Amino acid sequence: MSELSEWDSFYVIIGSAAGALIGLQFVVMTLIADRPSRYAAEAGGAFATPTIVHFTVTLVLSALVRVPWHATTPLMWVVMTIGIGGVAYLVAVLLRMKRQRAYQPEFEDWLFHLLLPLAAYLTLVIAAAVIITHLRDGLLVVAGAVLLLLLVGIHNAWDAVSYHVLVQRKSDPGEK
Repeated sequence: MSELSEWDSFYVIIGSAAGALIGLQFVVMTLIADRPSRYAAEAGGAFATPTIVHFTVTLVLSALVRVPWHATTPLMWVVMTIGIGGVAYLVAVLLRMKRQRAYQPEFEDWLFHLLLPLAAYLTLVIAAAVIITHLRDGLLVVAGAVLLLLLVGIHNAWDAVSYHVLVQRKSDPGEK
């Protein structure tokens, strides 16, 4: 399918960025590991783990879109499965965000940790339906969803680092 070959550069860039950002997240977690708060595990499941999941989905989709598919049906099923899986995962994220006690989420947190990822995963489900009849348009929709997941991940990673460096560190009673 020649339509897929036109996306080489896009998915190489997006996939490489997602892979690199996954690595950086591990570095950041290592650097802040010596200062866990009382409810760090609860907050991690609500805020840190979803960021890694979104980066990983971006990386996986970047790789799978580049598979030399001989028909559009397998690609449609892959995109749909990832979209539905992402929506289901966000239900768990919602429950974790409500249950965690480390931090009171604000509107921006709900937007970037729940609503925008939900939009991206629902967009993948829609893209799967479009791919069957209009491959080129479906690929554009997938690209938009993948880019949104990458940007959400970047925002959330930066937000987490900023919180730990600027808020947690200042509220640490051992700091001067």
